[in-house]
Amino acid sequence: MAISGLVITFNEEKTIGECIDALFRVCDEVIIVDSFSKDRTVEIAKAKGAIVIEQSFLGDGPQRSHGLPYCKNDWILNLDADEFLDVDAEDFIQKEKYLKGGYDAFSFRVKNHLGNKLIDFAGWYPDHKVRFFNKTTARPSDSRVHQTIVTTNEKKVPVHILHYGWDSLGQMLSKKNQYSNWHAQQLFDQGFRISSFRPVLSGTVAFVRCYFFKKGFLNGLDGLTISLIQGFFSYSKYFKLIKIQNADKG
Repeated sequence: MAISGLVITFNEEKTIGECIDALFRVCDEVIIVDSFSKDRTVEIAKAKGAIVIEQSFLGDGPQRSHGLPYCKNDWILNLDADEFLDVDAEDFIQKEKYLKGGYDAFSFRVKNHLGNKLIDFAGWYPDHKVRFFNKTTARPSDSRVHQTIVTTNEKKVPVHILHYGWDSLGQMLSKKNQYSNWHAQQLFDQGFRISSFRPVLSGTVAFVRCYFFKKGFLNGLDGLTISLIQGFFSYSKYFKLIKIQNADKG
């Protein structure tokens, strides 16, 4: 069964070569939708045999949807540039196990890493993402941040994606800060309006859930740090939403 690899990129020269090599182990083509990278992302992608489409960033979901018409196959493996299939996921695809049962989308478990350290605590594992789907019946959502796959026939399978999203805590905080900007604007555009109590309440609940209920406290300073970051992200997106609300009223 032929599969198209699809990746959206912006300044991903560090990982895009390895990502494309990994995709070609299970795909017969790789489509890159690049947001006019300033580094060597496009050069590396073309040298690796990928087809590159340049498109100004439309948002997470819309950018992925933009790439679908360029994919010649119905089955799409849509990874981020810092994601790779673990050996169990490669086996699942290579042996065509996905053809059994009539499912049109598959949710894989994600192993998130900070540098080379696996974050398997504070509720971060198992993290699930749908990265493999049939474009004839499933599609990326219109969400600008943290999109999902719109499907009525999804299956969770116990195979893994390796995610190397951050080299340092500083980079993690920087990305979380950017995501909170996008998320706040998305919530505003969708008509969400909140009170001034929401940021503190949501941030506190997110921290308590990760640190206590998801047992982050069992992992010392690492568990405390990750829980605080989750709390910060939840607080930040709603704080920024209030700022957008106030600016809109003014």
